[in-house]
Amino acid sequence: MTETLDIKLGVNIDHIATLRNARGEKFPDPIKAAEIALNSGADSITAHLREDRRHIKDEDISNIIKKFPGKLNLEIAANEEMKNIALEVNPFSCCIVPERREEVTTEGGLDVLSNSNYYKNLNNILREQGIRTSFFIDPVVDQVKSSIDCGVECVEFHMGKYCKLFYEDKAQAEIEFKKIHDLSIFAYESGLEVHLGHGLDFDTTKKVTDIPCLQEVNIGFFLITDSIFSGLENSIKKMKDICNRDF
Repeated sequence: MTETLDIKLGVNIDHIATLRNARGEKFPDPIKAAEIALNSGADSITAHLREDRRHIKDEDISNIIKKFPGKLNLEIAANEEMKNIALEVNPFSCCIVPERREEVTTEGGLDVLSNSNYYKNLNNILREQGIRTSFFIDPVVDQVKSSIDCGVECVEFHMGKYCKLFYEDKAQAEIEFKKIHDLSIFAYESGLEVHLGHGLDFDTTKKVTDIPCLQEVNIGFFLITDSIFSGLENSIKKMKDICNRDF
């Protein structure tokens, strides 16, 4: 792998909806946030429609589809309800993620290996409708191989462990990064798009741009929190510059 690919930026707007829902108001508006993000250089909008609708709601998904056609990367759990919603709204991309009601945020990657027939069938159904498919997995070789066997188009590695190590244990962080780097090349050379998400900030994103085959990062919580002090447009422009390796 010698070619260095362009990196797209997906901005997750879930936490705008979390803030809105905290007071049961109509603001801040996730759709306005999506508009600012796209106008500031984001390539797509990521939104996770959870079963409990704790942040993004069905109306938000419909509004993103209507206002920004071809820009929604819809994150969903692997169940019948969410599959049917995805087929109905028809986003350009659908990322299958694990989901537990009691978790605060997504705690790890999808266990494709243990239920590969189910995920393969779900992937086929989504792909038949022309939806780009992605599995959100831990950077583990067996999970990558199982994802390949399922015929998914992209894998998105859960970066939570690496991002914590980056600030807590530099030596272990380098070991983890080497693993992610090598798995990314393996996935890419096996025909998959390589995406990263969860926990990335400006500094960790700068580091992962060293992965030549990286094609997309999806970032939400950090950008929303940074925007409190810097403004959403500025935060996203700075992250997009990093994705363009302009730093």
